[in-house]
Amino acid sequence: MRLRPTPRGIALGIAGIVALQLGVVLGAVDLVRIGTLTLLLVVGAAVAVGVLDPGRGKHRLSVQRHAVPNPVHAGEEAQIEVVITATDPAARVRLAGLKFAEQAATELSGGRPLRARVTRAPRRVTVTYSVQAARRGRWPLGPLVVTRGDPFGVVRTSATLGEQAEVSVWPAVVPLPTPSDVLVGEPDRVALGARSPSTDDASLRDYREGDDLRRVHWSSSARKGALMVRSDERAGMRPVSVLLDLPARATSLEWSISLAASMSLAMLDGGHPVRLVSGGTPAASPLAFVHDRSGPGARSALLDRTIDLEAPRSAVQGEIALVAAAHLLHTTEAGGEIVLAVLGPLGASARAALAHVADAALAWAVVRADTPAQEAEAEHTIKALRRAGWRACRVTPGEPVVDCWLRLLGSAQ
Repeated sequence: MRLRPTPRGIALGIAGIVALQLGVVLGAVDLVRIGTLTLLLVVGAAVAVGVLDPGRGKHRLSVQRHAVPNPVHAGEEAQIEVVITATDPAARVRLAGLKFAEQAATELSGGRPLRARVTRAPRRVTVTYSVQAARRGRWPLGPLVVTRGDPFGVVRTSATLGEQAEVSVWPAVVPLPTPSDVLVGEPDRVALGARSPSTDDASLRDYREGDDLRRVHWSSSARKGALMVRSDERAGMRPVSVLLDLPARATSLEWSISLAASMSLAMLDGGHPVRLVSGGTPAASPLAFVHDRSGPGARSALLDRTIDLEAPRSAVQGEIALVAAAHLLHTTEAGGEIVLAVLGPLGASARAALAHVADAALAWAVVRADTPAQEAEAEHTIKALRRAGWRACRVTPGEPVVDCWLRLLGSAQ
């Protein structure tokens, strides 16, 4: 709690002291009474406001905060509802007459005061407002700031209520077409595209992280002492790994993440198991494939992996992370999958690591040129990838994501 007098309270306090001293000096009883009453008014107001402080004592007010939607995509709005509830009659007295102000990160408020609508009920106050998610990340809301004044406007107190909440912001994504006839060739479609397999087509293999548990063959698993799944290639779709090379330049970072996220969702909507692999992702999370059979939670699981991605401190650190991510594809049995990569100009070690990816996977890449000076390096990277068996094209950060996607698919022609 922070208790402080208002300008009116300061003026009354000074006037009371002056009147009291003059009354004593001049022997004027009326001045002494006026000064004493004035000071009692200021002190009494401070005591009353302090007693009703909503942030202390056992009759505290409860605060619940809800954000819808949460997470929210960058560039979109979220509606925030803060409910302050009095749990007993004493808390109800504290609730009356309070003024409310909400705190939010600049990435949600834009640095401007939040415009809120306050709805009052006998035991409850509801504060609703909207925030604009400006940037991907995790941004705090709250705690709630409440102020109370006395009826004479002499003293004001302020306190904070409740805990901080968090709004998670996904990158902005763009709907992309999923032209499976381009990404998967005719021989692959014969093997992978059919949706009505016969039991003769089924075989068993060891369970790999990301496999659908509904395909576990329990009797064989019991005999072997290890999980076995039905490897029905005709009933499945090629798994897709989206490989993201995080740029060191902040201006290119959000655009690259948005492109990779849009690619991931497009392939997920097309029925492919998808995972997002990046050197900036926590070590355990990129290994698991996300399946569209998981329902709406599949999209959320993919997008959640992008929230905490950060730019590397330098281009050298970024290349080291990319090489580690490329090796990860080898160590998790990536053979036979589709790899979609969002890359920058590569050094020799990264080119060598990515060259081996195309040995066992259908590999596609967009190579960005962050600055005009990098265009020659980007072209050199594209040529090196194509020699290794990749399909690749050049893109410029900031251009429409759909254009980049269509240009990549056109590189197969």
